[in-house]
Amino acid sequence: MSGVLALGIAGIEVPDAGTLFLAALAVHVTAGVTAVVAGVLATTAPKRAGRHPKTGAVYLSATGVVFATATVMAALRWRHDRHLFAIAGVTLGLAMLGWWARRRRPRRWTAWHGSAMAGSYIGLLTGFYVDNGPRLPLWDQLPHLLYWLLPAAVGIPVTWWALVRNGAVGPVRPGREGASSSPAAGPHGTNGTTA
Repeated sequence: MSGVLALGIAGIEVPDAGTLFLAALAVHVTAGVTAVVAGVLATTAPKRAGRHPKTGAVYLSATGVVFATATVMAALRWRHDRHLFAIAGVTLGLAMLGWWARRRRPRRWTAWHGSAMAGSYIGLLTGFYVDNGPRLPLWDQLPHLLYWLLPAAVGIPVTWWALVRNGAVGPVRPGREGASSSPAAGPHGTNGTTA
């Protein structure tokens, strides 16, 4: 950390910006790890009632905490952390859009929901790599620009594949997208699926 006072905690350099900063950082890291795990669990769960929406709710809450703590840290070290504040804002905004699409069910809501939540997860990982890439094995050999681009370069094709596989993009199939948005189909569509 050039030009910044730093503390060594468990062999990791962290900014020495006072007690409030360190407390916010501890909560931030905990919420970030929680969001990463919840995101994986939600993504790999069947898209129906149960694990998918429960872990999705944990993910949404954790990204809210990530944004709140990023706001505190950026306020204390604006020049060094303003980009992380912006990334955290985009991450939470996309998670909220995904939540909104699931609740309001606009036309092709599963594509909206899946794309927004995946974009949020990509944002979460981008923030992590932009901030920590220079201190990670192998990542420390990469140009800084790749910290910004690699999560999206991997995440976008994987998201597209998942959306196609789950029928969220492509022609609307009866019993999936079209039926789930009709009032008569109930909250889970005709086949009981949710996103």
